[in-house]
Amino acid sequence: MTALTVEDTDMSYRTPVTDLSAARDVACVFPDVNAIPRGKIRPARDFKAGAELRIAEAIGLHTVDGNYPDDDITGDSDQDVRLVPDLRSLRLLPWRPSRAIAIHDAVHFDGRPSDFAARSVLLRVLEAFEARGLHAVVAPEIEFYLFERNDRIEAGFEAPRGRGGVIEQSPAGYSLAAADEHAAFWDELGVALEGLGVRTDTWLHEVGQSQYELNLLHGDPLDVADQVIYFKMALREVAARHGLLAVFMAKPVAGQPGSSMHLHQSVVDAAGRNIFADPASGADTEAFSAYIGGLQRYMPDFMLIFAPFINSWRRYVHGSQAPVNLEWAEDNRTVALRVPSSGPVARRVENRLAGSDANPYLAIAASLACGLRGIEEGLARRPSIGDRSGYTFPRELPLGIEAALLTLGASVPAAEMLGAGFVRAYCGVKQTEFDAFMAEVGAWERRHLALQV
Repeated sequence: MTALTVEDTDMSYRTPVTDLSAARDVACVFPDVNAIPRGKIRPARDFKAGAELRIAEAIGLHTVDGNYPDDDITGDSDQDVRLVPDLRSLRLLPWRPSRAIAIHDAVHFDGRPSDFAARSVLLRVLEAFEARGLHAVVAPEIEFYLFERNDRIEAGFEAPRGRGGVIEQSPAGYSLAAADEHAAFWDELGVALEGLGVRTDTWLHEVGQSQYELNLLHGDPLDVADQVIYFKMALREVAARHGLLAVFMAKPVAGQPGSSMHLHQSVVDAAGRNIFADPASGADTEAFSAYIGGLQRYMPDFMLIFAPFINSWRRYVHGSQAPVNLEWAEDNRTVALRVPSSGPVARRVENRLAGSDANPYLAIAASLACGLRGIEEGLARRPSIGDRSGYTFPRELPLGIEAALLTLGASVPAAEMLGAGFVRAYCGVKQTEFDAFMAEVGAWERRHLALQV
């Protein structure tokens, strides 16, 4: 990741499709609070004419299991908001050229953005940066698994068969041969991502059985978050075409590594200079120390965003390269806040808290907001732990989703940074999902309790 400057930034994602002559209709996408693409499909002629499109505001608060939080959050009237397309995101679907796609913002009729729209939350944070003459730069690293596609998901996942029906057996981290077992899939995915304007860096086979990682190039946070949405859509579609199931759960398989969404972040001034390092000496600046100090001080309040589901918390295991506290160090993967070795122009911090199941708009917004608040308050980071293991230091993260719910719901700084209305609504969604989970009885309970207690 290098610093974002006007001169060297590839703005291809900002270049929309202008010729819709091949498109019969347009998928008008509205990412909800869990980053699940929802919305409506409309004739291309209506989209081109700019005809108004509406949606119930509560759709943004759809729970992952199809419910909604209590009516007192959105109101009994279930009012509409306007869906306004960001034309920079307009694309033809590579696998279905008769359909275009565009990401939309939810806006009230008086022009106010919806409090419940994840994209609006990120825009709010970016406006705070702009007010100080600063611009954030992010680059996500997204891990995921490929499984055999079948109708037995509730019974668990099955590793996919490669060429000749072979199933991957031994750990194959960074193995090119293992990745090539699905060469046709990767070839088609590359074409799809290019067609959607998703700017990729490297991809690799991770340590888990049929686990992979794909890195997006650094860029404007809103553009990058949009690209994560398109990346996941493309990956799922192409995987299905090859008999595969792409899974972004944080911990889909017991005994296998979890899947993360590491967020590299830096901040540049109006001239495109990275404010985290002195350009002459390469030394870290006070702004960088304060940014990391803000992450250490405020990120515990936002753990419900970085780990949004029950399953998310299974990832934070000692010794698994998933953090359990907020220590920082250079080039140390046992900490939450890793500073990769780099020159001044690419000085950055890697937030390793978020799972690959996190909403990219919200995870980026929370991380950037904490860092900016650290700069505003002049906070200082703790001393680096160097090359020591982060797992030997005390746990600082909330102990599970219930604690995270209470922490976020009571956090005044979180309400100030992301909006009180949003925080209340988000906690309502997560409480509803947790209640639904607790209403079920799982296999572990039956196996160990039925004959013994």
